[in-house]
Amino acid sequence: MLSHPQFQPVRPFLKWAGGKQRLLPQLIPLLPLRGRLIEPFVGAGSVFLAADYDRYLLNDANPDLIAVWVALKERPREFTERSAHYFTPQYHSEEAYKRVRDQFNQSTDRFERAVRFLYLNKFGFNGLFRVNRGGMFNVPYAWHKALPRFPLEELEGAAARLKTCTFLNGGYKAAIEEAGYGDVCYCDPPYASSASGPSFTAYTQDGFGWEDQRELVKVAEEAVQRGATVLVSNHDTPATQELYRGWDIHELSARRSIGSTNSSRGMASELVAVLRGGSRARTMT
Repeated sequence: MLSHPQFQPVRPFLKWAGGKQRLLPQLIPLLPLRGRLIEPFVGAGSVFLAADYDRYLLNDANPDLIAVWVALKERPREFTERSAHYFTPQYHSEEAYKRVRDQFNQSTDRFERAVRFLYLNKFGFNGLFRVNRGGMFNVPYAWHKALPRFPLEELEGAAARLKTCTFLNGGYKAAIEEAGYGDVCYCDPPYASSASGPSFTAYTQDGFGWEDQRELVKVAEEAVQRGATVLVSNHDTPATQELYRGWDIHELSARRSIGSTNSSRGMASELVAVLRGGSRARTMT
């Protein structure tokens, strides 16, 4: 992908299960250079922060995650200063963490939740965002020996990039349905399970099952018929190879950064399936 002369990639300021930072050298070259990038599962935003486009349409089903992005775009200075308040020794304890977590769960103010979100992400276990059936954030404290670093440089870089971003908050379908001729739609859904075990899918209360994987392919192929180019990441398994039959499949390899055990943090076989506008994909049955 060619870049504008002043373009500089930005590192994500959040830690996120399934983040694509380590795959970027293999992934970014697969993205065609077009006018708008659409991400229906934006997560920590490692792809759009590293991809040089004129415009971005970003969506996630997690309302608190989108609230963080919106707060950083609309109130960058206040969000940064308020968030930095928590990255101090007085909040570097399990007691303080649980207090902030309770405040987060009890608050209905989107901006206030966004401010605490960054702290919970950096001080919580493995940077996970997990909610129970009641929608309450329940990730335990991480017990970091050193005080986690406040990502000021990353926040400032992201805030500058967000000027060309539009945000949606909802299911992935609405974002993909916006894709038309010349758009690039990169989908990074919760991964299908692989031989190493089930994947983490608790980003929202509803999870993401196999039927959701099939429905994503159907909606993506409809976007391609409208002239968009769609890329989808997933585990590389016989089931996903069949799921994306008819697509251009690129096999990648990356080290997992999040896992419950050391053995689950080894190298993982992943794929990126690409379908370009004008291609003929088979109809899902």
